[in-house]
Amino acid sequence: MSRPYYIAGNWKMHKTRAEAAELAGALVAQLKDGKHKYLVAPSFTSLETVGAIVRGTNILLGAQDCAAEEQGAHTGEVSVLQLKDLGVQTVILGHSERRHIYKEDDELINKKVKLALKHGLDVILCVGELLEEREAGNAEAVCETQAVKGLEGVSAADLSKVTIAYEPVWAIGTGKTATPEDADAIHAFVRKVIAKLYGSGAAEKIIIQYGGSVKPENAARLMAKENIDGALVGGAALKAETFVPIAKFA
Repeated sequence: MSRPYYIAGNWKMHKTRAEAAELAGALVAQLKDGKHKYLVAPSFTSLETVGAIVRGTNILLGAQDCAAEEQGAHTGEVSVLQLKDLGVQTVILGHSERRHIYKEDDELINKKVKLALKHGLDVILCVGELLEEREAGNAEAVCETQAVKGLEGVSAADLSKVTIAYEPVWAIGTGKTATPEDADAIHAFVRKVIAKLYGSGAAEKIIIQYGGSVKPENAARLMAKENIDGALVGGAALKAETFVPIAKFA
């Protein structure tokens, strides 16, 4: 079964509104004839600005995180209701930086996943192992735990709104990339995990992106693999001249 390719740009903590607007405008112009599914996730402060530029185009608006509660006394947090109000369609959850720098655990991430889905947002759920976990032979076990716990209580119907992103933590922003073979092996494994939870039909359909130093030079080789259905791009998403060739990989 052929799954649509899905290329997402995570801008992380970069860009003022003016810079974000400039990049969004360039992407709208250069990707309008793109054949894949596209998303950009700017900082919270630029969501409204970028949302106005990508509205009605083939580029979806994503947020990089959301709070685990709908509203209330949560200083510094941003709720799904506020994100929806800005036109956000998708939220990235469980990114390795949230897990490892901000110490988010599987339970918290699962709470966010269910809350986002309840409010009609799509989710990109990130999974991935640290270098020491890979070297100890635990890469698959770590990814299985994160996928199973992240999706706990998510119905089969809601699973259709979830994309998984496999991000080996040792390959994020380090310039190291998992070989296409290594990445594909984990993607195939995660697909098996989904099959165990939701059946083979759901596993065939689910889109699994690769994230971890994706560049114009390696995008096509990664995408050629059977189980890699797109990319969650970090550093290379910050400039049109590096994101567009990934988004239009041939």
